[in-house]
Amino acid sequence: MLKQILSLSFAVFLLAGAANAQDKAEITRAQAGKDCRSCNLFQADLAYKDVPGINLSDSRLRQANLSLATLNKANLSKTNLSIANLFGARLTSVDLSNANLERATLVGAYLGSANLKGATLTDANLSGAELETTLGLTQTQLNTACGDATTKLPSGLTIPACR
Repeated sequence: MLKQILSLSFAVFLLAGAANAQDKAEITRAQAGKDCRSCNLFQADLAYKDVPGINLSDSRLRQANLSLATLNKANLSKTNLSIANLFGARLTSVDLSNANLERATLVGAYLGSANLKGATLTDANLSGAELETTLGLTQTQLNTACGDATTKLPSGLTIPACR
C-alpha cells in the first residue's frame, strides 16, 4: 500500500512539474516575433531579439533572458517577468500594466512612455534605467525597487540606492 501511495505521489509531482516547465514551441513562436498570449515562456532566451508590437500578455516569462532585446509597443500586461534579465532592453511604449517584475534586472533598460500602472517592482534593479516618461509609475512602486544616480525618473519621484 505504501509503495502505491509513493508511486502515485511521485506521478503527481512529475505532472505538476511538467505543467510549469517551459513550452519550446511557444518559445520558438515568441522568438520569431509571433504573438503568444498566455504562453509559458519560462526561462526563454529572447536576448537581442527585435520583436516590436508582440503580444505576450498574461504570459510566464519568469527567469527569461530579454537582455538587449527590442520590444517597442509590445503588450506585456499581466506578464510574469519575475527574476527576468532585461539588461539594456528597449521597451518604448510597452504595456507593462499589472506585470510582475519582482527581482527583475532592468539595468540600463529604456522604458520611454511605458505603462507601469500596477506593476510589481519589488527588489527590481533599475540602475541606469530610463523611466522619465513612463506612465502610471508611483513612489510606492519605486520604494520597493532600487536604482542608482543614473536612473532617470519622472519629476518628483525618487528611488532607493541598490546595495
